[in-house]
Amino acid sequence: MTPGNNGASTPEDDDPFGYLYADGQANGAQPPSGGYGYPNSVSRVRAVGQRQYGQQTPTAPYGQVPQQQGQQQGAYGQPSAHYAAPETLPGGAPPSGRRAAQGGAGRRGPNTKGLLIGAVAVVAAVVIGISVAMLGDKGDDTGGDKAGGTTPAATQSSQPSASASSSVAPDGELPKIDAKALLLGGGATTASTVKGAQADGGVYVTNFNAVGASVTWTVNGIPEDGKYTVFVGYGVPGKDGTATLTVNGTPSTTPVNLKNWANAPAGDYEKGWTKTFNWVQLNKGTNTIKISCEQGNQCDANLDQLWLKKGWVKSGD
Repeated sequence: MTPGNNGASTPEDDDPFGYLYADGQANGAQPPSGGYGYPNSVSRVRAVGQRQYGQQTPTAPYGQVPQQQGQQQGAYGQPSAHYAAPETLPGGAPPSGRRAAQGGAGRRGPNTKGLLIGAVAVVAAVVIGISVAMLGDKGDDTGGDKAGGTTPAATQSSQPSASASSSVAPDGELPKIDAKALLLGGGATTASTVKGAQADGGVYVTNFNAVGASVTWTVNGIPEDGKYTVFVGYGVPGKDGTATLTVNGTPSTTPVNLKNWANAPAGDYEKGWTKTFNWVQLNKGTNTIKISCEQGNQCDANLDQLWLKKGWVKSGD
């Protein structure tokens, strides 16, 4: 060791690569003469930028592009002689940027015409659907009017009102009423013991054979003033009877004739069912018809039904 250079104080201070730097070279550092003990190891270490690999390309100063032997670098912006575009090679893809200009098929843009036609079709379908729905609703409304027609006439109630029983006939017919819908008075009641009554459920008015007993029928829907015939269905026990008819508060001079037209044997109410009639004058609209047992009447009868016919007729069918 020379004076002033006592070598590395520690193994870590001995830099094996000191020959690569200027201060190391000034201190006499030399590159190793052999490998590092590994087979086929690099036998010589060179400075950066000086090593050549198989003399394939010449070295060049740092920052410059090395030139290959026997080849000349092209000018800036010019294609390199070593580069060939894919489309120049056999079977390569044609250039996409100029296909349309060179007469090729080229890439087509979006089919705006097809999109426009599709949009118009959707709008037309929506409009048609709304129109069909509106027509369907309108058809339902008109169908409801046709099905309902004119407002049907109210039918009689099975329970008479507090003032008087009432009924309205269907269009084209005059009213008819069963015994259980009549307004009863003076002790008259309903029953269904005797068979043969034509009223609904075989119900009839009984206990009529007493002074003051009555049935009242308030008739609605008389089409016009004029002559009408009121029919009474009844049954007698093999004997004749009578009752008083009152129309709109005025007693009739002709009694209700409760004759034994069925020729029933005495005491046989079941075989004594028949009918009678009286001619009356009615007003257009509402009228009140009352049949009662008054002084001088023989009212032993069961009352079944009351109905009207237009004009003074004798047949109640």
